[in-house]
Amino acid sequence: MNKQVQIPDTLNLADRAHIALNAMIGVADEDYEYIPFFMGFFPAKPAWMQHGNWDYGSSHGRLIDAMTLVREMTGTEEGRDIEQHYKENFLTFFHKDDLSYRRNTFTQDLIDFYGTRFEEGASMIDQRAVILGLGTWFIDTGDEKIKAYADRHVAALKRIARKERDSWYYPASEYTDHGWPSFDAVHTRLCPDPCAMWGRQVNPLMRWHEATGNRDAFELSENFVANIIYRSGAFLPDGSFNAGLGYRNGHFHTRMGTLASIARFASFTHDADILNWVKKCYDWGLTQCTSFGWTPGDLHDQGYEHETCTLVDAIGTAITLAKNGYTEYWGVAERFLRNHLTEAQLLDTSWIQQGDSKENDIPHELTYYKVADRLRGAFAGYSAPNDFVYSGNKGRGHIMDVQTCCVASGARGLYNGWNNIVTKERNRVSVNMHFNKASKWCDVYSYLPHEGKVVVIAKEEIEELLIRVPEYVPHTTVEVKRSFATEEQTLRGKDQLFSAIVLPWVRKCFVKIENVRPGERVELSFPIIFRKTTETAVDDTFEVEWAGDTVINITPGGTYYPLYKRKKLLEHAPMTAQPLYMGSGKNYD
Repeated sequence: MNKQVQIPDTLNLADRAHIALNAMIGVADEDYEYIPFFMGFFPAKPAWMQHGNWDYGSSHGRLIDAMTLVREMTGTEEGRDIEQHYKENFLTFFHKDDLSYRRNTFTQDLIDFYGTRFEEGASMIDQRAVILGLGTWFIDTGDEKIKAYADRHVAALKRIARKERDSWYYPASEYTDHGWPSFDAVHTRLCPDPCAMWGRQVNPLMRWHEATGNRDAFELSENFVANIIYRSGAFLPDGSFNAGLGYRNGHFHTRMGTLASIARFASFTHDADILNWVKKCYDWGLTQCTSFGWTPGDLHDQGYEHETCTLVDAIGTAITLAKNGYTEYWGVAERFLRNHLTEAQLLDTSWIQQGDSKENDIPHELTYYKVADRLRGAFAGYSAPNDFVYSGNKGRGHIMDVQTCCVASGARGLYNGWNNIVTKERNRVSVNMHFNKASKWCDVYSYLPHEGKVVVIAKEEIEELLIRVPEYVPHTTVEVKRSFATEEQTLRGKDQLFSAIVLPWVRKCFVKIENVRPGERVELSFPIIFRKTTETAVDDTFEVEWAGDTVINITPGGTYYPLYKRKKLLEHAPMTAQPLYMGSGKNYD
């Protein structure tokens, strides 16, 4: 059991992940083989959850991944039984061709409306979540049976890919038991959206290669990356997203996921040219977002529909760029984590009307039973900059409140942030973002946004300790105090107070403190800067008030479930007694 300590009662990413676990458990449909519901809709009275065609490989892969990450961050054992159901279901979706297939969730009337017929297929979008879930499952357990599933799955993805020199792709959005559905689609290269179908696969494929050395996974990644950059047309020469209908109107979720994927590939292969290409495209993408992390859905009708999935990939891309030398992106990642990711997490459900029985449920389709309680901790599916859901008249209006993909992705975003608060490379320990975190090298305590103070307590000899200073802080106002954590240690060494002006800096934003001893306490302090910005989301404009990197108010305010409701700052950060869980040390990034 981890020892309880006094820590600042400020944003704790692990605590938020624990709350998100409630929703990951709550979406399970115990009356339908524990298949997770995909969507939740709160304006209905009572609110309901409904199944969808994403329930299978996509939702299961994401949930298996995310529930594992929550345990790594918190040590909780809650929901193990539900997780086991998800795992058992997950393996049943594989067909003899080693791809994961969907079931039919559509009515015959809808199928007839589209003038087609339904047959079970392996969605190429789903396969990305499938290898993600299998990879996390294997890294967690080392189960050789799961490794075999993943190796066969990757081999199947390689087998079905169309191969033209170094440009590989899929010729359709789904594969069936009898192959690609249309000969004409293959013969005339009528490709589906590249980012949706194979660009995003690169990230979990590369992780599988890094974890196991699987050569098929690397070969797929290398050739998919070449296709995206040099042949697909999904990104234009200036880095902008192709807004054509055939490219899903520049769909942000899949573009950000593809950039996160290619950034990972470039980092692994040390390819500066590709990394710079990612930076160019990412920087253009940021011009369409707000500086606190709201992202558009696409460049046309879904523009008003921010997906948490998109934001999580934006955070992941920022972290990869930052770790590869573009240190200014640590600030981007922290702002996105500190604001829209955690602000658009459903913590208060008192405003949602819920049913207390299943008498009106539609089996295998819809439930009204305790929906609010079950979805507490979920992340917004389609939020506005100032509201949990965009409910205006533009675009498609109020579509849904929660999607299971965003529930799981939100937890992964919390993990990616948590896992990179403190990093070590060579002889340097770096505190990259200002959140509470225990690590094997040091513990970090953040007093933001109430006080401009970050405390680091060393657990071992640290030759060089780097602590990032937010870019808005004048370097002349930064102070560093070195002392000891206990009275006994203090008697053996005097406190030292320095202006950061006299200390060495690294990459403009890191103060360097040398030869830190075990038990030493290093306190970084700086003023909280209050400022206002004007932010544009598609064609709506907002005035945003900041305290440092934290948004404390937005005007105009939301009307449905408002976000950023004038947060109260205290002269001193409140404290709380709780353990900081360090985790197993396994890397699920």
